[in-house]
Amino acid sequence: MLRTPSPSARKSRKQGRRSPLATISLIAAGLLFTGGAYAAFSTTTANAETPAAVTTASVEDGAKLFAANCASCHGLDLEGTAEAPSLIGVGAAAVDFQVGTGRMPMQAHGPQAPEKPVQFTEDQILSLAQYVATTAPGPGIPDESLLDGEGDTANGAELFRINCAMCHNVAGAGGALTQGKFAPPLGGVAPEHIYEAMVTGPQNMPVFNDANLSPEDKRDIITALKFIENNPSPGGNELGSLGPVAEGLFLWIFGLGTIVAITVWITARSN
Repeated sequence: MLRTPSPSARKSRKQGRRSPLATISLIAAGLLFTGGAYAAFSTTTANAETPAAVTTASVEDGAKLFAANCASCHGLDLEGTAEAPSLIGVGAAAVDFQVGTGRMPMQAHGPQAPEKPVQFTEDQILSLAQYVATTAPGPGIPDESLLDGEGDTANGAELFRINCAMCHNVAGAGGALTQGKFAPPLGGVAPEHIYEAMVTGPQNMPVFNDANLSPEDKRDIITALKFIENNPSPGGNELGSLGPVAEGLFLWIFGLGTIVAITVWITARSN
């Protein structure tokens, strides 16, 4: 027999239902938690960068330098043109790398910008970087603690072999790419420029953000590269560090050539 719920049971069931405000509160709490976690992660990432003292005068100097040397290609508003990409959001690190290595301003359009003598002073480069960084957030110039070359050499060498050696060669000697492009040699490159290249991905290089390689991982890679640079090949002439192809070619040409020459000399004497 069906029983009709008593008034007290109906009242209890009604009170047990979730209020619409509870759902809204849960959504708000979830958004607050997510935003807090993202802010914490962003703060941790920003700690790897050194915010240089930004002054109004420095930014204004950077704007003047940009208008005189860069705007013809990148546009006065930094949004790019048909000749060059937008610079909004590239950060101070990209400017410090491109201008600090002489790649920018480019002398002529080509497959990629080659390294050449730097055309600006350090203060001018910093002003340009600060001006571009004011347009939108982006990677900053790395902290000196990440550039000291005191990281884990073994870990850095392993990370370099996994992530970089296919283009730059296992010894950092550089290598050819397609369509006239190339991965430059890394010997003699300043540590800050190596770090900035990893976080900005210039030319054909991919971007290695902190989710791919942590700041400490980047420090280890720099340490490994400086170890290779400061410790010449213990096996003798490294033949450009080009690997077994160059070594095999050397043996074929000079090794077998020497054997043939000796054979001819011995035969000539017997005759």
